[in-house]
Amino acid sequence: MRGDRIEAKLLSAQEIPNADPALLAALGVPEGYMSLGILTTDIDDVSYAAMDEATKKAEVTVVYAKSMYAGSSNASTLLAGEFIGILAGPDPAEVRSGMEAFISYIENEAFFYSADDEGKIPYFAHCISRSGSYLSEQCKVPEGTPIAYLIAPPDEAICGIDAALKAADVQMRVFYGPPTETNFAGALLTGTQAACKAACEAFAARVMKTADAPVDLGNE
Repeated sequence: MRGDRIEAKLLSAQEIPNADPALLAALGVPEGYMSLGILTTDIDDVSYAAMDEATKKAEVTVVYAKSMYAGSSNASTLLAGEFIGILAGPDPAEVRSGMEAFISYIENEAFFYSADDEGKIPYFAHCISRSGSYLSEQCKVPEGTPIAYLIAPPDEAICGIDAALKAADVQMRVFYGPPTETNFAGALLTGTQAACKAACEAFAARVMKTADAPVDLGNE
């Protein structure tokens, strides 16, 4: 049904307490960071937001974060899903804390929603009140900046981004042009927390409008 929450599922979570130097070098891990945490899930954008959350809750940095091509419904193996992320930290305790923050976030804080009654048009309109190091770097903004994280299928996303930019005093920092690896589109917008919330609301409303009238040539 419209408005139903679509929850991300954790598929795997593995720790490497003392990673091999060659692997650390290949991942570009900062000096002094020896431990890794590897996570996979079936929804990517929720997981990117959760990786950012991990950087706020533990001394960790995101050294790898990628979406799998074509999405979780086309995953090639049982645990691949739609997303893989790797956290690095100075010791296993910090990495464990970061992974726990990641898991808590996807389970309790960030969700896709259905824009239609059939559940075939999912969207992500999530306000991050205070960015961590990961998304701050993506947006080229200071840590602690509010972010509107907006994702939907291609047509819906383009219309939704336009509505969000017009509805609130926000700036587009990142544009995910269609098709992304998972055949969606979206953007990261910044502004005040209130503006980002308004942008998320406008985006969601426009996505649902497109779901209701997929062919709209202005001939009403």
